[in-house]
Amino acid sequence: QVQLVESGGGLVQAGGSLRLSCAASGRAFITYSLAWFRQSPGTEREFVAAISRGGVVTQYADSVKGRFTVSRDNAKSTVYLQMNSLALDDSAVYHCAARTSTVISTNKEWYDYWGQGTQVTVSS
Repeated sequence: QVQLVESGGGLVQAGGSLRLSCAASGRAFITYSLAWFRQSPGTEREFVAAISRGGVVTQYADSVKGRFTVSRDNAKSTVYLQMNSLALDDSAVYHCAARTSTVISTNKEWYDYWGQGTQVTVSS
């Protein structure tokens, strides 16, 4: 069992940057594959980025490639999402997710644990 708590969201102007954090409690953080998803009102939760348990393998949604970077610090049991060049349509609630695995996935149904989310609002 792991509990995930996101932080770092807020209001930012278009073109700006934010760094989200997701802190995990519980044991064996290093065994978890981790991901970020986002959801806007009236839309499905969509994949943003994922990272393998060793941090070597990452994957991104096409819409954020080159702008967002996912990373993790296993010593701090934390996963990060650095978001640069933010655009209006990046506004959403961002959730982190976890599953004990050696692989990663873009499928939200695959993940077992979820955080409550942190709101990101990009203004013009």
